[in-house]
Formats: sequence, C-alpha cells, structure tokens
Amino acid sequence: MIYELAKPLLFRLPAETAHRSVHSLLGVVDGTPVADAMVRHYTVEDDRLTVEAFDQTFPNPVGVAAGFDKNAEIPGALAALGFGFVEVGGVTAVPQNGNPRPRMFRLREDEALINRMGLNNHGAAAVGDRLATTDAPVPVGVNVAKSEHVAPEDAPADYRETYEQVAEGGDFFVVNVSCPNSQGFAELQNRDSMEAILGELQDAGASPLLVKLSPDLPDPAVEDALDLVDELDLDGVVATNTTTDRPAPLRSPNRAETGGLSGKPIEHRATEMVRFVAERTDTPVVGVGGVATAEDAYRKIRAGASVVQLYTGLVYRGPGIARDINRGLLDLLERDGFDSVREAVGAALD
Repeated sequence: MIYELAKPLLFRLPAETAHRSVHSLLGVVDGTPVADAMVRHYTVEDDRLTVEAFDQTFPNPVGVAAGFDKNAEIPGALAALGFGFVEVGGVTAVPQNGNPRPRMFRLREDEALINRMGLNNHGAAAVGDRLATTDAPVPVGVNVAKSEHVAPEDAPADYRETYEQVAEGGDFFVVNVSCPNSQGFAELQNRDSMEAILGELQDAGASPLLVKLSPDLPDPAVEDALDLVDELDLDGVVATNTTTDRPAPLRSPNRAETGGLSGKPIEHRATEMVRFVAERTDTPVVGVGGVATAEDAYRKIRAGASVVQLYTGLVYRGPGIARDINRGLLDLLERDGFDSVREAVGAALD
C-alpha cells in the first residue's frame, strides 16, 4: 500500500532517476533492523518452493534480473524483499558511463520499459570488491559483458579479465553476448565467437557458467547456440534478454524510443523461447521476460524454466512482487497436484 501511494510520485520522475532513488533507499536500509522487518514481511518460506539448479540451492524460484543492481550494491536488500536469488551486472572489465541520458523510458500503458543504458557500471574491480564482502543469504550471480571499446576478436580476453576480478564473490556467472544497447554485441552471437568466449572462461575456471540469449535470434542461430551449450557442458541458459522488436500493439507514446523492450509485451515471446530452449537441451533454463504475476512465472516454469527472473515487474508491481508470486505459485502447485516447483518444471512440454 505504501508503494501504491508513492508510485505516482516516483512516476513523475524520469525513469532512471526514480530507479536510482529506490535503489538508494534500499541501500540505506540494507543490514539494518528495517531489513530484518522486510524479511519477515516479504519472505515466503516453504520447502515446496526450493529449487536446485546449476549447483545452487534457491530458497524460491523468483530472482532479480541483471540490470537492477548493476554494481552489486544491494543484493542483501533485494534478498530481504523475498527474492530467491539476485543477478548483478552487467559488469565490464573497465568502468563505463553508458549511453547519454535519457536512456530509460516507461511504457505505462503497456507495463513495459525501453532502455538503452549501454552497460553503465563501476567496472569489474569495484564490483568484485563489493561481492567479496557481500553476505547475501541467497545465491548471487554475476552478469559478465564485453567492454565497449574492445573489438569482437579481443572479446574472449576481455570477458576473462572481467571474470577474474569478480570470481571470488559470485555464486554463478552469466555470459552476456546479447546486450542490444552496446556496440559490438551482434558479432558475438555467432557460434565461433561464442565458442571462443565460453572456452576462455571455462579455461579460467568460471563455474557454474551460463549463457544469456537474445529473443531476436532466429531459430537456427538459437539451435547452434544450444549445440554449443551441450558440447561445452555449460551449466545453464538464460532466456531471454530484452528485444529490439516492437510487438503490436504498444499503446505508449514512448514505443518509438530505441533500445531493449522488457515487460508484459514480451511475456509470451519469452515463454516460447524458454520452451524452445527446454525442448532442445537438458541444461537448466532461467526464464526471463514479462514476469509480473504468479501465473506468468508458472507458465515459464511449466515451459521448462527451473527458476525465473524479473526487473520491469518490480517497477510496476512494487516491493511485494516476490512474495505475491511465491504465494501464488503455492496455490497453483496445489491446484495442479504438484508437490513442489521442481515437479512442475517442464510439465507443459510435449
């Protein structure tokens, strides 16, 4: 209720300013008695929600996607909101300012966002230092991305440099080769480039290692990527990143902005991508895109996602979203006769 009262005020601010305000507030309460109260209010503790995937134990399957906490400043506070895991980043080897502002736009009528942030972050050294002292009670993943100034042929060494600086504090590592808002990423999504990057990270000891795919890849390219996932014995696939497409009909005047679209308009497409991936590999899938309700999360789980992530839903639904989804999942599991989330994973696959 407090968030619903504050939401009109926040939505009068530019989207990035509002995000930074909320982020700062969570940073202030992190590690305080207020955070302890948040845990009691927002956390749903139930063994039926526990998931084991890529060598991690998740107390529930609802996580925060990369982009919300780019610099690993508030994973503890996000855990206090009831999330089962947090992915920080994208992180690059060197600090980056990202693209010029404005670079984040609300599509309120569509419950969506468009961002062209451009991987702004404090750099791997700073993020690695924070992660090394983070004591979050849930798994914390690190989204590793290419530095903007690095040519595609030099990307493997750049990814390795980033990984080595964040390795100590990460519980799993997500290779981002699909960012639509930074230069040089389109060239990374072919098989040879991905193989070189992933092989370099495996050689550096990166584990568990996941790869994040774009929803804009054609099916044959996704199949090539999944063949590589199996050949390299990767630990997971994140499906999906934001999309540069504009599925009709979008109602917001901001629909014409360039950048990656996230939120409700891509929910169906992202779920179908989860299904496409899950039907072609036994590797655990992280389902991302348009998750705002228990039903959204459940569709992705039944389509093959072991866990799900969200970002845009948190903006529109507020701090109780993980609690509400987890409570709703328990009701849906009981309705369908499943004893746990684990039993429901892939239930809708042919």
